[in-house]
Amino acid sequence: MRFSTKRFMLAGAAVGVGLLIAGAYVRYSGTWLQPGRGNATAATEAKAQEAGPGRGSGAAVASDSVELSDSQLASVKVEPVGEYEFLIEKTAVGSIDFNQEMTVQVFTPYQGRIVELFAKVGDEVKKGQTLFTINSPDLLQAESTLIAAAGVLEFTTRNLARLKTLYATRAVSQKDMEQAISDQQTAEGNVRAGRDSVRLFGKTDAEIDAIIAKRLADPILVVPSPISGRVTARNAAPGLYVQPGNPPAPFSLADISTMWMLANVPEIDSPAFKVGQEVKVKVLAFPDREFDGKISTISSMVDPNTRRVWVRSEVADPQHELRAGMFATFVIRTGDPVRSTAIPVDGVVREGDGTMTVWVTADRRRFTQRTVKTGLQRDGYRQILDGLQPGELVATEGALFLSNALASASR
Repeated sequence: MRFSTKRFMLAGAAVGVGLLIAGAYVRYSGTWLQPGRGNATAATEAKAQEAGPGRGSGAAVASDSVELSDSQLASVKVEPVGEYEFLIEKTAVGSIDFNQEMTVQVFTPYQGRIVELFAKVGDEVKKGQTLFTINSPDLLQAESTLIAAAGVLEFTTRNLARLKTLYATRAVSQKDMEQAISDQQTAEGNVRAGRDSVRLFGKTDAEIDAIIAKRLADPILVVPSPISGRVTARNAAPGLYVQPGNPPAPFSLADISTMWMLANVPEIDSPAFKVGQEVKVKVLAFPDREFDGKISTISSMVDPNTRRVWVRSEVADPQHELRAGMFATFVIRTGDPVRSTAIPVDGVVREGDGTMTVWVTADRRRFTQRTVKTGLQRDGYRQILDGLQPGELVATEGALFLSNALASASR
């Protein structure tokens, strides 16, 4: 009996010590044993309370807002919303080509063999400048006829003078006198016709006089350039026999004072284009230059495959800098300028669903995402049609960073 009592007292003491230890552990652990809260949640909350709101290394994110830390603020630029003047313009792409209305093929006027060439592809020539020469049998025949006619004229003129002297002394009859006059007049007509025939080959009066005086026919026919321009093709070589109108032409020339720009514009934009409208043309070779032009032709039909309309513009090129085949863009003003709310293009973000958003702030630390409606874009500014008012503060740089932060938090 005494032994049982002693055992009971020892067991009670052990239970008491255990309860004391358990109570001490509960007091030490604090919130870890509070109902409904886990160990990880408590640690996270303690860390957040220690860092303070918005002051940690990461951004604090709400449903549509992002609050940046001090280190993150440097990556975002904030500016007030302003206004910008937007030109009402249409743009299109195309290519440069020669002005086909000022392009000519140079054929020889008479048949013959090419003797010498004086220009090559790419050369710029003046009107009247020699392109090539040919040995022309037709020219030789015309000059020979002229030389013969000139000889007859000289003979009939001397004969008429002699008969006039004899007729004065009644040594010849009046009939012989009249016949001499007729022969001399016929010879004069033959010479005039001969000179005109040789002149058709491009010979000058001075050259014709030299042919008559020297009694020497020159069969070399000079073929000059009919216009001032650039040689675009050459299909000639010394010794080649050429005939009038027989393709290919020995030379092809283009007047490059004006060039064409050919473009295909969307069908929906075609009503904005009118013949005579002024256009500004840019090419990749001269990115800082603009060439002036005017629309000269608009196609009367729409391409059934591309649903585009062909537009041709004449572009002034006084310095002869444009080349056929150059890729070009042109801008045409179709209305009066519009002054509208605008922000830099980097401040507008296109979301995955196609909506356009900006990030608005009041304190330059907490940013709220807002959907806007955009319009024109010019010189690095995007027109805002709806969703922003002038004077509001928006992120003009770093907007994409804010959108990514919000998207990451939502995942």
